[in-house]
Amino acid sequence: MLVTGAAGGVGSIAVALLAARGSRVAASTGRPELHSWLRDLGATTIVDRAELAQKTPPLASERWAGAIDSVGGQTLATVLATTASYGSVASCGLAGGAELPTTVFPFILRNVSLLGINSVQAPKSLRIEAWRRLASELPMAKLDAITTLEPLSKVKELSEKILAGQVRGRVVLDVNA
Repeated sequence: MLVTGAAGGVGSIAVALLAARGSRVAASTGRPELHSWLRDLGATTIVDRAELAQKTPPLASERWAGAIDSVGGQTLATVLATTASYGSVASCGLAGGAELPTTVFPFILRNVSLLGINSVQAPKSLRIEAWRRLASELPMAKLDAITTLEPLSKVKELSEKILAGQVRGRVVLDVNA
């Protein structure tokens, strides 16, 4: 399984969850200083994000059984082109752009599924099940390694760092600090 944007909040949790479920996880990042951290979360392979950002043929060699993509754009197009037959790709971000420069080939020749993620309008029963599964399947030690607690007073500074790709994992804001 491939996880793009693996050093971010969604990606790092995806790496930890997939690894906990026994998947071999390839984590994509452009930040070499985080390779060992991603391996500690459960990644078995690191893929440089530049490799996935390159334009590829509509169908390339099958590399992934599936993927969680939080980048979008050309990265998502490359992921789709390199996903194995009957694989699924969950798309939940667009840091790399909202355009999807691809063809229908992965969908009609390999039966690859592209799944969108919309947690905002999910029925309450699905949200409750998702939180239940997170509580039981996400190793708490991994969650601790992914999460940093910061005071609300640092929100402007943190937002600039997040947008510049200088933060790893999830940031929780302490509204009382």
